[in-house]
Amino acid sequence: MSKKKNSGNSSLDVVGIGNAIVDIIVQTDDKFLTKNGLTKGSMVLMSEEQAQEVYDSCGSGIETSGGSAANTLAGIAQLGGKAGFIGRVKSDQLGTIFAHDIRSVGAQFDTPPIQQGPSTARCVILVTPDAQRTMCTYLGASVQLEPNDLDLTMVKDAKILYLEGYLWDSPAAKKAFVSAAKACLASKGKVSLSLSDSFCVNRHRKSFQELVDGYIDILFANESEITALYETSNVEDAIKKIQGRCEIAALTFGKKGSAIVTPTDIHPVPAINLGEVVDTTGAGDLYASGFLYGLTQNETLLNCAKIASICAGQIVTQFGPRSRTSLSDLIKMYLK
Repeated sequence: MSKKKNSGNSSLDVVGIGNAIVDIIVQTDDKFLTKNGLTKGSMVLMSEEQAQEVYDSCGSGIETSGGSAANTLAGIAQLGGKAGFIGRVKSDQLGTIFAHDIRSVGAQFDTPPIQQGPSTARCVILVTPDAQRTMCTYLGASVQLEPNDLDLTMVKDAKILYLEGYLWDSPAAKKAFVSAAKACLASKGKVSLSLSDSFCVNRHRKSFQELVDGYIDILFANESEITALYETSNVEDAIKKIQGRCEIAALTFGKKGSAIVTPTDIHPVPAINLGEVVDTTGAGDLYASGFLYGLTQNETLLNCAKIASICAGQIVTQFGPRSRTSLSDLIKMYLK
C-alpha cells in the first residue's frame, strides 16, 4: 500500500463516504405531523411505500442531493475546497437528480449506479414553522455500498476522509468505512467521523467507540450524540471521556455555540447569529463543512471553528441545505 505523504499537493481536500439521498424539503405544520403519527424533530426509517405515502400527502418541496456527508461535501465545494463524494444510487430518476445536483456545486462524484435492486434513497424533510425538521427516510440503494465500490485512489489522494455515522447501520458499509480509513491513514491522511444521530449511536455504541479509538482523528457530534456515545446525562462528563481519544472533537450545542476539544485544551466557541432561524436542516453538516475546509487551508483551530459557525449560522436562515449566499464572502467579512 502506498505511504505517500499527504501534502498541499493532494488532489482533493476532503472525500466523504455516506448515504446518497435525494432530500425533498417541504414546509408543513404540526397537524400534518400528528395526522401521520410523526414525532417532531425525529428521523424515522420507512419503506419505499411509506415514504411515498408521506411524499404524496404533503405539499411541494425542494429536491436536492442530500444525506449528511453529501451536504458537508457540497458545502466544502461551495467554499472553494476540492471535494469528492462516494455513495450509492440506482440508475433511476432520483439517482440522476442526485448525481447532477452534487456535481453542479463542484463536488466530484464517480460512484457507478446500480442497475438492479432498491431504488435511490430519498428523505422527506418536513419543516414546521418553528424551524424544526422531521425526517422520513427510505435508505434504498444507499446502503448497498460495499468495500468493492470504494475508489481508494480518491481516498488516498484526500487530505481528510469524512465518514457519515448514519451509514454505520449497514454491515457492508461498516467494512467499507474501515477499508477506507485504513487506506487514508496509510497515505498519511486524517480520518473524520460525524456521529450523525443519537438513535444511531444508541444502536451501535460499542462499535462506534471502537471506531473512534482505533481510526478517528476528528470527531463531530452534537450534545445528544456525544452524551449517548458515553452514556452520560451531561456534556461535561462526555467531554472528559472523549478528551484524548482523538486529535480533535468538535462538539456543537445549537444556539449555545460549540466546543473544540483537544487532548490538552477545551476551547468554547460562541454561535454566530446571521438572522432569524428558518430551517435547521443541514446546520451540523455545514458546521463540518466549514471546520474541515478551514483545516485543509491550514487555519488555526479557532478560525476553523469560526468558519464552521459562520456556515452553520447562515444555513439556518434559509430553507434547504445549499447556501444561497456566498459562504466565502461571509467568511471574509467575519474573519477580518
